[in-house]
Amino acid sequence: MKTYKFKLYNHKRNRYLKRTINAASSIYNHCLALHKRYYRMFGKHLNKFQLMKHLAKLRNKNSYWQRVGSQAVQDICDRIDRSYKLFFKHHSKGVRPPSFCQSKKYKSFTLKQAGYQLIGNKIRIGKQTFGYSKSRVIEGKIKTLTVKRVPSGDMYIFIVTDAVSESIGVVTGKIAGFDFGLKTFLTNSNGKDIESPLFLLQAKKQLKKLSQQLSSKKLGSNNWNKARINLAKLHERVTNLRRDWFWKLSHKLCDEYDVLCFETLNLRGMQKLWGRKIGDLAFGTFLEILQTVAAMKGKQVVSIGQWFASSKLCSNCSHKHSGLQLRDREWTCLNCGTHHDRDKNAAINIQREGVSSLRLDTVRLPKEASVA
Repeated sequence: MKTYKFKLYNHKRNRYLKRTINAASSIYNHCLALHKRYYRMFGKHLNKFQLMKHLAKLRNKNSYWQRVGSQAVQDICDRIDRSYKLFFKHHSKGVRPPSFCQSKKYKSFTLKQAGYQLIGNKIRIGKQTFGYSKSRVIEGKIKTLTVKRVPSGDMYIFIVTDAVSESIGVVTGKIAGFDFGLKTFLTNSNGKDIESPLFLLQAKKQLKKLSQQLSSKKLGSNNWNKARINLAKLHERVTNLRRDWFWKLSHKLCDEYDVLCFETLNLRGMQKLWGRKIGDLAFGTFLEILQTVAAMKGKQVVSIGQWFASSKLCSNCSHKHSGLQLRDREWTCLNCGTHHDRDKNAAINIQREGVSSLRLDTVRLPKEASVA
């Protein structure tokens, strides 16, 4: 599957789509209420096909809900059904059930087989036609089309097709381990450190200024709404800059290495400890993008277990330094006397653990493959 993202041109006609999203949020909340009521009465999960039949009857009597196409209503039922199944299967692991959502926070609706038509640089949704910035040619058969609004008020369309990206990667025969850190974004096992630009930190002064302007306005007024949009646009710019850097870094790493080894981290726990810093580094988002690029180029991303003691093991003799504290950035092995940089030592151990866990029949490496 391949996803294309295009921005809709700003026009007063876009209000039609925003009202459709608000109507979709009303249907979503109604479905959740029915699920909760059904579970209280019968103690089991509501079948999504029964729910679809019920909603089809209600839509015929509710003109407001008729704004939302039948395909979008079915997608809402599918999403809620998947969320509840995931909750019942993994609730012991902390997975939460779906919750009610305010219309202003509801973001999108999805059309599958009908309800839209592409006409050159325009798209017809329902009875309205919208212009969009068609920056790329759409390849493959369209599977779904999602209309999404962002906090700044801009509208985007996401088109998913069945086009398959061809592998364009070059076999380098190199394997590398990477350690994620707060001071250094990635420490490579070959000694090349990668620093994060910290885009949120760069925009901190401007964010503070816009936040103060927003708080000084009367809640709900036109000036308050303008200040809110300005703040939202700055946050979007920070997010876009960060994602652009992630994509470029992912392509660079996948061009240099065939296998990339990373340690699995408890990002939720780290978020509680270091808060905004972890959000600015966004290591989870980086890994998602890296895996996408790696799959496209025929490379492999290996995840090491969360409880592997990468920092405490000596990369020279494998002796474990159990007394190592988080504040100790450098340490000397009590067994062999080797002096270690904490992050570099961890990267080397992650690389070796990743190599040992590889299945040779799944790795495209030549016979003379080297370890970087």
